[in-house]
Amino acid sequence: MKINDTQRINAVSQYQTQQAMHRAGKAPVKKDEVSISQEAKEMLNAQKAQDPARAERIQELKHAVSTGTYRVDADKIAEKLLPYFRPKQ
Repeated sequence: MKINDTQRINAVSQYQTQQAMHRAGKAPVKKDEVSISQEAKEMLNAQKAQDPARAERIQELKHAVSTGTYRVDADKIAEKLLPYFRPKQ
C-alpha cells in the first residue's frame, strides 16, 4: 500500500475534527433504533395467551424432566422419523 501526502493530511484533519468535538463536549450522538414487526407482536401476544391446559402440561413435563421420571416412547419417535428414511419414489 502506498501512502502519499494527501492521505496523511486527510487522516490528520479527521483526527483534529474529532478532538475539537470532544473538547467542546459535542460528541456525535447516535441512537440505536429497534422496530418490531406486526407479525412478531402477534406471535408474542399468542405466546402470552396460552391455553391453560397447555401451560399445565408444559409444567408437568418440566417437572418430569427435572426429577428424571420422564420416559421417551421409542415407538413414537421411530414413527415420526420413518418418513425421512423411506426412499422417495
